[in-house]
Amino acid sequence: MVLYYVTPHAEVADPPRFIGATVMYALGVLLHRYCGLFRRETRWRLAAETWLMTGFITWLLWQTGKADSPLLNLYLLVLVISGLTLGKTTTLLQLALIFVLYLLVDFRADGQLALDADTLNLLLTRFAPFVLTTYLVMLLAADMRFSKIALKTASETDELTRLPNRRAFRGVLKREYERAVRHGRALTLVMIDADGLKPTNDLHGHAAGDRLLARIAEVMRGALRGIDHCARYGGDEFVALLPDTDARAALDAAERIRLGVAHSSFDYAGQRIASTVSVGVASYPEHAHNLEDLLAAADAALYAAKHGGRDRVICAAPPSNRRATGTYAGR
Repeated sequence: MVLYYVTPHAEVADPPRFIGATVMYALGVLLHRYCGLFRRETRWRLAAETWLMTGFITWLLWQTGKADSPLLNLYLLVLVISGLTLGKTTTLLQLALIFVLYLLVDFRADGQLALDADTLNLLLTRFAPFVLTTYLVMLLAADMRFSKIALKTASETDELTRLPNRRAFRGVLKREYERAVRHGRALTLVMIDADGLKPTNDLHGHAAGDRLLARIAEVMRGALRGIDHCARYGGDEFVALLPDTDARAALDAAERIRLGVAHSSFDYAGQRIASTVSVGVASYPEHAHNLEDLLAAADAALYAAKHGGRDRVICAAPPSNRRATGTYAGR
Protein backbone atom coordinates (compact mmCIF):
# COMPACT_ATOMS: atom_id res chain seq x y z
CA MET A 1 0.00 0.00 0.00
CA VAL A 2 2.89 2.33 0.75
CA LEU A 3 4.50 1.48 -2.57
CA TYR A 4 1.23 2.23 -4.32
CA TYR A 5 0.95 5.58 -2.53
CA VAL A 6 4.43 6.75 -3.57
CA THR A 7 3.95 5.62 -7.18
CA PRO A 8 3.67 8.61 -9.56
CA HIS A 9 0.09 9.43 -10.59
CA ALA A 10 -1.36 7.10 -7.95
CA GLU A 11 -5.07 7.73 -7.51
CA VAL A 12 -5.99 8.32 -3.84
CA ALA A 13 -9.28 10.01 -2.97
CA ASP A 14 -8.20 11.19 0.49
CA PRO A 15 -4.41 10.87 1.06
CA PRO A 16 -4.43 11.79 4.79
CA ARG A 17 -7.06 9.18 5.58
CA PHE A 18 -5.28 6.63 3.38
CA ILE A 19 -1.99 7.09 5.24
CA GLY A 20 -3.68 7.29 8.65
CA ALA A 21 -5.71 4.11 8.13
CA THR A 22 -2.67 2.25 6.81
CA VAL A 23 -0.53 3.25 9.80
CA MET A 24 -3.27 2.34 12.26
CA TYR A 25 -3.78 -1.04 10.62
CA ALA A 26 -0.03 -1.73 10.62
CA LEU A 27 0.24 -0.81 14.30
CA GLY A 28 -2.73 -3.04 15.07
CA VAL A 29 -1.06 -5.98 13.34
CA LEU A 30 2.21 -5.37 15.19
CA LEU A 31 0.48 -5.15 18.57
CA HIS A 32 -1.62 -8.21 17.81
CA ARG A 33 1.23 -10.36 16.58
CA TYR A 34 4.33 -9.31 18.47
CA CYS A 35 3.26 -7.83 21.79
CA GLY A 36 1.69 -10.93 23.29
CA LEU A 37 -1.86 -9.63 23.53
CA PHE A 38 -3.15 -13.16 22.87
CA ARG A 39 -1.37 -16.17 24.29
CA ARG A 40 -3.17 -18.78 22.20
CA GLU A 41 -3.80 -18.98 18.47
CA THR A 42 -7.47 -19.81 17.96
CA ARG A 43 -9.69 -20.16 14.90
CA TRP A 44 -11.86 -17.26 16.08
CA ARG A 45 -8.80 -15.05 16.40
CA LEU A 46 -7.62 -15.93 12.90
CA ALA A 47 -11.14 -15.47 11.50
CA ALA A 48 -11.38 -12.03 13.13
CA GLU A 49 -8.05 -11.09 11.54
CA THR A 50 -9.26 -12.05 8.06
CA TRP A 51 -12.57 -10.18 8.53
CA LEU A 52 -10.70 -7.09 9.65
CA MET A 53 -8.35 -7.40 6.71
CA THR A 54 -11.28 -7.78 4.32
CA GLY A 55 -12.94 -4.65 5.67
CA PHE A 56 -9.69 -2.68 5.48
CA ILE A 57 -9.03 -3.73 1.88
CA THR A 58 -12.59 -2.79 0.91
CA TRP A 59 -12.09 0.67 2.39
CA LEU A 60 -8.82 1.03 0.46
CA LEU A 61 -10.56 0.17 -2.79
CA TRP A 62 -13.01 3.01 -2.28
CA GLN A 63 -10.04 5.32 -1.82
CA THR A 64 -8.04 4.10 -4.83
CA GLY A 65 -10.36 3.63 -7.79
CA LYS A 66 -12.81 0.99 -6.51
CA ALA A 67 -12.81 -2.12 -8.72
CA ASP A 68 -10.22 -0.56 -11.03
CA SER A 69 -7.79 -0.16 -8.12
CA PRO A 70 -4.44 -1.98 -8.41
CA LEU A 71 -4.98 -3.00 -4.79
CA LEU A 72 -7.95 -5.23 -5.69
CA ASN A 73 -5.80 -8.36 -5.63
CA LEU A 74 -5.14 -7.87 -1.93
CA TYR A 75 -8.33 -9.88 -1.48
CA LEU A 76 -6.29 -12.89 -2.66
CA LEU A 77 -4.17 -12.62 0.49
CA VAL A 78 -7.30 -12.96 2.62
CA LEU A 79 -8.36 -16.07 0.71
CA VAL A 80 -4.90 -17.64 0.97
CA ILE A 81 -4.71 -17.05 4.73
CA SER A 82 -8.23 -18.34 5.26
CA GLY A 83 -7.71 -21.41 3.08
CA LEU A 84 -4.49 -22.43 4.82
CA THR A 85 -5.67 -21.88 8.40
CA LEU A 86 -9.46 -21.83 8.73
CA GLY A 87 -10.71 -24.72 6.64
CA LYS A 88 -12.96 -25.19 3.64
CA THR A 89 -16.28 -23.91 5.01
CA THR A 90 -14.88 -20.68 6.45
CA THR A 91 -12.92 -20.01 3.27
CA LEU A 92 -16.01 -20.42 1.10
CA LEU A 93 -17.90 -18.02 3.37
CA GLN A 94 -15.01 -15.60 3.10
CA LEU A 95 -15.14 -15.91 -0.69
CA ALA A 96 -18.88 -15.17 -0.67
CA LEU A 97 -18.30 -12.11 1.53
CA ILE A 98 -15.61 -10.80 -0.81
CA PHE A 99 -17.90 -11.40 -3.77
CA VAL A 100 -20.64 -9.28 -2.19
CA LEU A 101 -18.19 -6.52 -1.31
CA TYR A 102 -16.71 -6.64 -4.81
CA LEU A 103 -20.24 -6.35 -6.20
CA LEU A 104 -20.97 -3.30 -4.09
CA VAL A 105 -17.66 -1.67 -4.96
CA ASP A 106 -17.76 -2.29 -8.70
CA PHE A 107 -21.38 -2.26 -9.82
CA ARG A 108 -23.15 0.50 -7.95
CA ALA A 109 -24.73 3.23 -10.07
CA ASP A 110 -26.72 6.04 -8.47
CA GLY A 111 -27.20 4.02 -5.36
CA GLN A 112 -28.65 1.02 -7.24
CA LEU A 113 -27.01 -2.18 -8.38
CA ALA A 114 -26.91 -2.34 -12.17
CA LEU A 115 -26.69 -5.96 -13.32
CA ASP A 116 -27.48 -6.66 -16.96
CA ALA A 117 -26.12 -9.59 -18.96
CA ASP A 118 -22.96 -7.82 -20.11
CA THR A 119 -22.24 -6.48 -16.64
CA LEU A 120 -22.75 -9.89 -15.05
CA ASN A 121 -20.41 -11.48 -17.59
CA LEU A 122 -17.77 -8.86 -16.84
CA LEU A 123 -18.22 -9.44 -13.12
CA LEU A 124 -17.77 -13.18 -13.43
CA THR A 125 -14.72 -12.73 -15.65
CA ARG A 126 -13.05 -10.39 -13.18
CA PHE A 127 -13.92 -12.54 -10.19
CA ALA A 128 -12.74 -15.83 -11.75
CA PRO A 129 -9.14 -15.47 -10.43
CA PHE A 130 -10.48 -15.27 -6.87
CA VAL A 131 -12.48 -18.48 -7.33
CA LEU A 132 -9.52 -20.27 -8.92
CA THR A 133 -7.15 -19.12 -6.17
CA THR A 134 -9.59 -20.32 -3.49
CA TYR A 135 -9.88 -23.71 -5.16
CA LEU A 136 -6.12 -24.17 -5.46
CA VAL A 137 -5.46 -23.04 -1.90
CA MET A 138 -8.06 -25.44 -0.53
CA LEU A 139 -6.44 -28.29 -2.47
CA LEU A 140 -3.06 -27.33 -1.04
CA ALA A 141 -4.50 -27.05 2.48
CA ALA A 142 -6.12 -30.49 2.17
CA ASP A 143 -2.80 -32.01 1.09
CA MET A 144 -1.03 -30.29 3.99
CA ARG A 145 -3.58 -31.57 6.50
CA PHE A 146 -3.35 -35.09 5.09
CA SER A 147 0.45 -35.02 5.26
CA LYS A 148 0.36 -33.66 8.81
CA ILE A 149 -2.01 -36.40 9.95
CA ALA A 150 0.04 -39.08 8.21
CA LEU A 151 3.27 -37.79 9.76
CA LYS A 152 1.70 -37.55 13.22
CA THR A 153 0.31 -41.08 12.91
CA ALA A 154 3.68 -42.45 11.81
CA SER A 155 5.51 -40.70 14.65
CA GLU A 156 3.06 -42.02 17.26
CA THR A 157 2.62 -45.61 16.04
CA ASP A 158 4.83 -48.59 16.80
CA GLU A 159 5.79 -50.05 13.43
CA LEU A 160 5.89 -53.68 14.60
CA THR A 161 2.67 -54.01 16.61
CA ARG A 162 0.70 -51.10 15.06
CA LEU A 163 -0.11 -49.97 18.58
CA PRO A 164 0.43 -46.39 19.75
CA ASN A 165 3.97 -45.86 21.00
CA ARG A 166 5.13 -44.44 24.32
CA ARG A 167 4.98 -40.84 23.12
CA ALA A 168 1.36 -41.16 22.00
CA PHE A 169 0.36 -43.03 25.14
CA ARG A 170 1.75 -40.38 27.46
CA GLY A 171 -0.51 -37.82 25.81
CA VAL A 172 -3.56 -40.09 26.21
CA LEU A 173 -2.60 -40.85 29.82
CA LYS A 174 -2.44 -37.16 30.69
CA ARG A 175 -5.82 -36.40 29.09
CA GLU A 176 -7.58 -39.36 30.73
CA TYR A 177 -6.05 -38.56 34.11
CA GLU A 178 -7.22 -34.96 33.93
CA ARG A 179 -10.71 -36.17 32.96
CA ALA A 180 -10.76 -38.64 35.85
CA VAL A 181 -9.75 -35.91 38.31
CA ARG A 182 -12.29 -33.46 36.88
CA HIS A 183 -15.21 -35.91 37.09
CA GLY A 184 -14.09 -37.80 40.19
CA ARG A 185 -13.86 -41.15 38.40
CA ALA A 186 -11.52 -44.11 38.66
CA LEU A 187 -8.68 -44.68 36.21
CA THR A 188 -6.57 -47.84 36.10
CA LEU A 189 -3.16 -48.34 34.56
CA VAL A 190 -1.99 -51.83 33.57
CA MET A 191 1.67 -52.54 32.80
CA ILE A 192 2.54 -55.75 30.96
CA ASP A 193 5.95 -57.34 30.42
CA ALA A 194 6.62 -60.24 28.01
CA ASP A 195 8.33 -62.97 30.02
CA GLY A 196 9.63 -65.00 27.09
CA LEU A 197 10.98 -62.40 24.67
CA LYS A 198 14.70 -62.77 25.48
CA PRO A 199 14.69 -66.62 25.37
CA THR A 200 12.73 -66.50 22.12
CA ASN A 201 15.22 -64.08 20.56
CA ASP A 202 18.17 -66.16 21.76
CA LEU A 203 16.80 -69.50 20.58
CA HIS A 204 14.83 -68.62 17.44
CA GLY A 205 16.03 -65.18 16.35
CA HIS A 206 14.61 -61.70 16.48
CA ALA A 207 12.05 -62.40 13.76
CA ALA A 208 10.38 -64.90 16.09
CA GLY A 209 10.58 -62.36 18.92
CA ASP A 210 8.91 -59.75 16.74
CA ARG A 211 6.10 -62.18 15.95
CA LEU A 212 5.69 -62.84 19.66
CA LEU A 213 5.33 -59.13 20.39
CA ALA A 214 2.77 -58.78 17.60
CA ARG A 215 0.80 -61.69 19.07
CA ILE A 216 0.73 -60.04 22.50
CA ALA A 217 -0.59 -56.86 20.88
CA GLU A 218 -3.38 -58.86 19.21
CA VAL A 219 -4.34 -60.42 22.55
CA MET A 220 -4.49 -57.01 24.21
CA ARG A 221 -6.76 -55.62 21.51
CA GLY A 222 -9.13 -58.53 21.91
CA ALA A 223 -9.18 -58.42 25.72
CA LEU A 224 -9.90 -54.69 26.14
CA ARG A 225 -12.96 -52.54 25.54
CA GLY A 226 -13.34 -50.00 22.80
CA ILE A 227 -12.86 -47.10 25.24
CA ASP A 228 -9.64 -48.57 26.65
CA HIS A 229 -6.19 -47.59 25.39
CA CYS A 230 -3.21 -49.86 24.86
CA ALA A 231 0.30 -49.16 23.62
CA ARG A 232 3.76 -50.57 23.29
CA TYR A 233 5.70 -48.80 26.00
CA GLY A 234 9.11 -49.92 24.80
CA GLY A 235 11.07 -53.14 24.25
CA ASP A 236 9.07 -56.03 25.71
CA GLU A 237 6.76 -53.82 27.78
CA PHE A 238 3.16 -52.88 27.02
CA VAL A 239 0.65 -50.69 28.83
CA ALA A 240 -3.12 -50.41 28.94
CA LEU A 241 -5.24 -47.60 30.32
CA LEU A 242 -8.79 -48.33 31.45
CA PRO A 243 -10.96 -45.21 31.98
CA ASP A 244 -13.86 -45.32 34.43
CA THR A 245 -12.54 -48.61 35.79
CA ASP A 246 -11.49 -49.48 39.32
CA ALA A 247 -8.81 -51.99 40.26
CA ARG A 248 -11.23 -54.91 40.72
CA ALA A 249 -12.62 -54.65 37.18
CA ALA A 250 -9.15 -53.96 35.75
CA LEU A 251 -7.81 -57.14 37.36
CA ASP A 252 -10.34 -59.14 35.36
CA ALA A 253 -9.14 -57.50 32.13
CA ALA A 254 -5.51 -58.07 33.11
CA GLU A 255 -6.22 -61.74 33.78
CA ARG A 256 -7.86 -62.08 30.35
CA ILE A 257 -4.66 -60.70 28.81
CA ARG A 258 -2.48 -63.05 30.84
CA LEU A 259 -4.53 -66.11 29.91
CA GLY A 260 -4.81 -65.00 26.28
CA VAL A 261 -1.04 -64.77 25.90
CA ALA A 262 -0.48 -68.06 27.73
CA HIS A 263 -2.80 -69.86 25.29
CA SER A 264 -1.64 -68.18 22.07
CA SER A 265 1.42 -70.17 21.07
CA PHE A 266 2.41 -70.29 17.39
CA ASP A 267 4.61 -72.26 15.02
CA TYR A 268 7.83 -70.74 13.76
CA ALA A 269 10.35 -72.62 11.61
CA GLY A 270 8.98 -75.94 12.82
CA GLN A 271 9.17 -74.94 16.47
CA ARG A 272 6.26 -74.26 18.82
CA ILE A 273 6.80 -70.91 20.51
CA ALA A 274 4.87 -69.86 23.60
CA SER A 275 5.26 -67.13 26.17
CA THR A 276 3.68 -65.64 29.25
CA VAL A 277 3.33 -62.13 30.60
CA SER A 278 3.72 -60.49 33.99
CA VAL A 279 1.20 -57.79 34.78
CA GLY A 280 1.08 -54.93 37.27
CA VAL A 281 -2.13 -53.03 38.02
CA ALA A 282 -2.61 -49.69 39.80
CA SER A 283 -5.71 -47.51 40.04
CA TYR A 284 -6.41 -43.85 40.71
CA PRO A 285 -7.37 -42.78 43.35
CA GLU A 286 -7.17 -46.11 45.18
CA HIS A 287 -3.42 -46.61 44.80
CA ALA A 288 -2.18 -43.14 43.86
CA HIS A 289 -3.14 -39.50 44.31
CA ASN A 290 -1.41 -38.09 41.23
CA LEU A 291 -0.19 -39.21 37.82
CA GLU A 292 3.43 -39.75 38.82
CA ASP A 293 2.42 -41.95 41.75
CA LEU A 294 0.08 -43.93 39.49
CA LEU A 295 2.93 -44.73 37.12
CA ALA A 296 5.22 -45.61 40.02
CA ALA A 297 2.58 -47.86 41.64
CA ALA A 298 1.90 -49.77 38.42
CA ASP A 299 5.62 -50.17 37.79
CA ALA A 300 6.17 -51.45 41.33
CA ALA A 301 3.35 -53.97 40.89
CA LEU A 302 4.88 -55.16 37.61
CA TYR A 303 8.26 -55.51 39.31
CA ALA A 304 6.64 -57.65 42.01
CA ALA A 305 4.97 -59.85 39.37
CA LYS A 306 8.23 -60.39 37.49
CA HIS A 307 10.23 -61.20 40.60
CA GLY A 308 7.49 -63.24 42.19
CA GLY A 309 7.58 -66.02 39.61
CA ARG A 310 6.27 -64.32 36.43
CA ASP A 311 3.07 -65.32 34.59
CA ARG A 312 0.89 -63.56 37.13
CA VAL A 313 -1.09 -60.39 37.80
CA ILE A 314 -0.17 -58.25 40.78
CA CYS A 315 -2.23 -55.36 42.12
CA ALA A 316 -0.51 -52.40 43.74
CA ALA A 317 -0.84 -51.81 47.44
CA PRO A 318 -2.45 -48.67 48.88
CA PRO A 319 -0.15 -45.63 49.19
CA SER A 320 0.31 -46.31 52.90
CA ASN A 321 1.74 -49.73 52.14
CA ARG A 322 3.55 -49.57 48.79
CA ARG A 323 4.63 -53.20 48.91
CA ALA A 324 2.51 -54.92 46.24
CA THR A 325 0.29 -57.86 47.09
CA GLY A 326 -0.76 -60.70 44.78
CA THR A 327 -4.35 -60.79 43.61
CA TYR A 328 -4.18 -63.31 40.78
CA ALA A 329 -1.52 -65.94 40.31
CA GLY A 330 -0.60 -67.84 37.18
CA ARG A 331 0.12 -71.49 36.78
